[in-house]
Amino acid sequence: MLKIKNLRSGYNGIEVLHGVDFEIKPAEIVAIIGPNGSGKSTLLKSIFNLCEIYSGAIIFKDKDITKLPTHYLIQEGISYVPQGRQIFSNLTVKENLEMGCFIMDDHEIFKRNVSDVFSKFSVLKERQNDLALHLSGGEQQMLAIARALVQDPELLLLDEPSLGLAPKIMKEIFEKIVEINKEGVSIIIVEQNVKQAVEIAHRTYVLENGSIVLEGGKEILKDERIKNIYFGGE
Repeated sequence: MLKIKNLRSGYNGIEVLHGVDFEIKPAEIVAIIGPNGSGKSTLLKSIFNLCEIYSGAIIFKDKDITKLPTHYLIQEGISYVPQGRQIFSNLTVKENLEMGCFIMDDHEIFKRNVSDVFSKFSVLKERQNDLALHLSGGEQQMLAIARALVQDPELLLLDEPSLGLAPKIMKEIFEKIVEINKEGVSIIIVEQNVKQAVEIAHRTYVLENGSIVLEGGKEILKDERIKNIYFGGE
């Protein structure tokens, strides 16, 4: 579905990713893990054209989308949920969802998509007329994901969806991610909660210092390098 070939990207002329190769297949969840500053978020931003691409190619459904403007990427079927949610706190839940549909001309499709996300996130339906700033942290994260889903993506990019959430709410968010994937949406998830991310992913890539150093399935948790980095060698 999406292939990245020898990608070099970064910010203000400073290279963060050094020749990254990456692939996600239809209906897969792929996790990206690694130490802070390893380039995980930059990989997602590169796909969504939110940083500088110095060389390499990003191919989506056999089409070169490298450096395409973000609104075209949304039309092509890619949606992005940034770290920190970045919802519109002074708008209602429903108005936030409407902002997610700014590229849609068909009001009926918008209504159908909103109905679909309300069926997935019943709490958002109940609170659709409340200002987003009055939602809990978990509800705000659900809203951020829902706002991406109303765009009807084939590929969803999630950057640290569990950041700052209590364990119970974090578990709920991961369950929702699995639900969304079962409906056929491919998902790339950047996540510091390594065990949870690897457990829901079909495959995992490990990034260190801007390069892929390891790739595998759930067995990756048994790798000594992963144990030493994340679990103190346990």
